[in-house]
Amino acid sequence: MRFTSGTLSENWYVAALSKEVTGKRPTARTVLEEPLVLFRSTGGRPVALLDRCLHRNAALSAGQVFDGCIGCPYHGWTYDAHGRCVFVPSEGPKSDGVQAEAPAGRPDRFVESFPARDQDGMVWVYMGTPDRAAEREPFRFPPAGEGWMSYMMVTDFDGDVTDLVENFMDVPHTSFVHGGWFRRQGKPKRGEAQVERTRDSVLVDYVIPGDSIGFTGRILNPDNRPMTHTDKFFMPNCTRVDYAWGPRRAFVITSQVTPITPVKARVYTAITFQLGPLNWPARIGLPWYTRVVINQDVRIMAVQTANLVRFGGRRFHGTGADVIHRHIEVLRENALASTVGDPPAPAGDHIAYWL
Repeated sequence: MRFTSGTLSENWYVAALSKEVTGKRPTARTVLEEPLVLFRSTGGRPVALLDRCLHRNAALSAGQVFDGCIGCPYHGWTYDAHGRCVFVPSEGPKSDGVQAEAPAGRPDRFVESFPARDQDGMVWVYMGTPDRAAEREPFRFPPAGEGWMSYMMVTDFDGDVTDLVENFMDVPHTSFVHGGWFRRQGKPKRGEAQVERTRDSVLVDYVIPGDSIGFTGRILNPDNRPMTHTDKFFMPNCTRVDYAWGPRRAFVITSQVTPITPVKARVYTAITFQLGPLNWPARIGLPWYTRVVINQDVRIMAVQTANLVRFGGRRFHGTGADVIHRHIEVLRENALASTVGDPPAPAGDHIAYWL
């Protein structure tokens, strides 16, 4: 998957929460079907290596971390933070820290390493050409500044990245999948949206008169202010959904989708909110509520993904509301097919639909 993803692999992906990666034990993760082992160097820097010992292919993640290195559980081959094999027990003991046969000097004794860094409480790994990692920065999650609170949710989904980010930015499904929790089925409402596709994003500004997000409106919007709603997709795999009620009350859902296989992904979602005096009560109740809503999406994406696999891929018919999805697909399909990454020209649409 990593080598058949066009320029999609030339990006930073979240591999784990920062707190999950330590200098005491290895952490196993899979990104773009590549098994990785994560740990920390003696200086605390995150390290990402291919989870495969050079000797007999045992998983390094089943071994031990010590002195900023990782040892294979099978025969003890030991690798440093650069993936260099620094010790092979069967070749004799070290003398003054150097082994007689100097395995560190052999170019065939390196496990592939991946650029890794901490940012926003997560360990990001660059899955493309290491020399290109400096060309771009990992996606920035919105900070929880003054008056804001935030918490992180990690969820495993069935689904391709494209289908998942489309779900996160899809309004019409909310009345059906989240009925009574997010939006309610009832008298139809007509909505409109302005859609702008840039070279690396899709930006959507909604106008839905009288819109709300379920019973939580009593908490999020006690003054009954008009709600503004924007959705944003950022290549290759991030979404940000904003709901705001005036300048000092807002709720932001930011997600980064890490592909594990073509039909499985792990989603890292930051819930960031500013609700004035209700911040602390919301911090207690919102995690339960958002987990219920996210799990509803988990179930519907499992239903969709199973049928996509059963019928051999996408066979979509569309409505005006699906124009948003098509703009996302244009960007991702171009990157999947490209080795250069020249994106399609910017475009825009104005759409109307019913809820």
